[in-house]
Amino acid sequence: MAAAAILPGCTTYSPPSRAFNEASIQPYTLDSGDRLRITVFEQPGLSNTYTVDQAGYIAFPLIGQVPARGQTLPKLEKAIAQKLQQGYLRDPDVSIEVDRYRSIFVMGEVGQAGQYSYVPGMTIQNAIAVAGGYSPRAAMRDVDVTRKINGQILTGRVPITDPVLAGDTIYVRERLF
Repeated sequence: MAAAAILPGCTTYSPPSRAFNEASIQPYTLDSGDRLRITVFEQPGLSNTYTVDQAGYIAFPLIGQVPARGQTLPKLEKAIAQKLQQGYLRDPDVSIEVDRYRSIFVMGEVGQAGQYSYVPGMTIQNAIAVAGGYSPRAAMRDVDVTRKINGQILTGRVPITDPVLAGDTIYVRERLF
């Protein structure tokens, strides 16, 4: 009878939302912790690496704080070029690439829980391998992933073949039996 009382609790976990799954096919959006290599053509004094700060901005010479959180690389390139055109450069050519992505976090039943570097194309299974693999008590079929989508923090249970996004927190649960 006690098992019957426990089992309904197992089925109440809802699958991840549509937005959660679609986030992996959207263009990369910037957030705190991303380090960017920004090049302004023929302007070596402006070309450098810049980090998106906790507030979601980059401090750029001449134009000051530029909002970067939630922006794609092309949108940020355009925003910087427009600000530079306002009295500093005639026709700035700005290009941006991600120098270092924000970290991912792997917790729970893994060999070495912690903070790890994100690599584009990484899957949950790759992240678990980087974290030392599964512990002997790990549930190996699916994991809980917490990710920020459109400013909202969502958690969903996903298979280990799903892609990881920069900033994700992966939690490997303990198996029941």
